[in-house]
Amino acid sequence: MIKELVHDPMLLASQSAPATADDLPAARDLLDTLAAHRETCVGMAANMIGVHKRIIVFVNDDGRTPQYETMFNPEIIAKSGRYETREGCLSLLGDPRPCVRYRTVKVRCQTETFATRIKTYSGWTAEIIQHEIDHCNGVLI
Repeated sequence: MIKELVHDPMLLASQSAPATADDLPAARDLLDTLAAHRETCVGMAANMIGVHKRIIVFVNDDGRTPQYETMFNPEIIAKSGRYETREGCLSLLGDPRPCVRYRTVKVRCQTETFATRIKTYSGWTAEIIQHEIDHCNGVLI
């Protein structure tokens, strides 16, 4: 189900709790909401729809056909290639803001079956993942 977006910086700035199998419906809602905003958005965290759980969804554009991907309880365990950029956010009004990102990130997360997975991402997809994990951590750009 497509959910309304949260724009309150105080709500967005709180850390999210670990996700469990009980949160699978919230992940589906998050994917539906991202798909509804596909023209202006490439990733979302659950707190953007008012669910304070560590769930992110994003477009994985790794050079093949772009696909939606879901991560539960993601954490960056390695990063390299620091750079400065500017990012916008569907939940935050105004112009893009400066931030620091890394060209390559290694992420540990859980799948929809809650199996642990470790995968390395680079480029645009890595930047999206970093932005959404920041949301889970209550970090706003």
